[in-house]
Amino acid sequence: MANFVGHERAEAAVLAGLAERRLHHAWLLSGPKGMGKATFAMRAARLLLSGSDGSAGFESADDSQAAALMRAGSHPDLKILQRLPRKDGLDLDDIADETDLKRNISVEQVRQLQPLLGSKTAIAPRRVIIIDAADDLERGGANALLKNLEEPPENTLFFLITHAPQRLLPTIRSRCRVQRFDPLGAERMDAFLHSALPDLSHRNRAALTIASEGSPGRAIAMHGLDLGEVDQQLAKIYYEGDRSGRMAAQLAQKLSLKAANERYLAFLEQAPAYFAAIARETQPRDIAPVIDAWREASDLAARAVPLTLDKQSVVFRMARLLAGLSAHRDAAQ
Repeated sequence: MANFVGHERAEAAVLAGLAERRLHHAWLLSGPKGMGKATFAMRAARLLLSGSDGSAGFESADDSQAAALMRAGSHPDLKILQRLPRKDGLDLDDIADETDLKRNISVEQVRQLQPLLGSKTAIAPRRVIIIDAADDLERGGANALLKNLEEPPENTLFFLITHAPQRLLPTIRSRCRVQRFDPLGAERMDAFLHSALPDLSHRNRAALTIASEGSPGRAIAMHGLDLGEVDQQLAKIYYEGDRSGRMAAQLAQKLSLKAANERYLAFLEQAPAYFAAIARETQPRDIAPVIDAWREASDLAARAVPLTLDKQSVVFRMARLLAGLSAHRDAAQ
């Protein structure tokens, strides 16, 4: 459960296709970041490359030759396309930050698939191509890939990972079977965190449940940042009010410290999620100001890092938006 929570429907779809011998040649794995879409693609590849009929489930390929070759990064019938390092000679395993990667998956990377796709498989009954993520394909690369999806090579399956399917060419989407990876509900996320992080306090588990917005991967990444304390401060501002701005200023000062940078980055995800949680509990007649605040908070969070906005100002504004909702709620009662 800890590793593959939320994969049940996707697993069932692939296993059904194997059982019926009607496995679609292209799969679009769609959903928020942190849902394990890339992990699922690798697990599906392992199953398909092993030659298993799937009757014993995904785990039937765990100890196969295909699994060993994939762990070594040397399976000749598996190709993974992803953004490459900006600097030549740098290995992907050495990348610590996304800014060290090129902006796109290039058309040249896609074209390099052609000799492989024009030949027979080397050792496996099938060939698997994983694009992680298809959102990163430059326009020429997307058009080059489309030709392969329109005329799929024999015994070749494509897994396209997408966090934002609206960014893909409609013609690419139409050639794929869409497999959604939906965010977990609050109860299921709480159960996942209880299983994956049994020593986590109830306060931090509740905070991660809200801040991760149903994404197990995001929750694990945020673990250790004591978001429970920040969540408690946000709750205090919302439920008690903060007319003077004192609590907002204290929170802003705390999260703007150089040593708190990771907590600040997590806060940029946590705060909009907190507004969304308020919206889910708000009556329709009172929802308009909550939606407006959520939109402003989300926009501010999205711009904060790319535009290097002042951290203290960003946190203070988020907290003041929350205080404004508190005042509006009290006035409506």
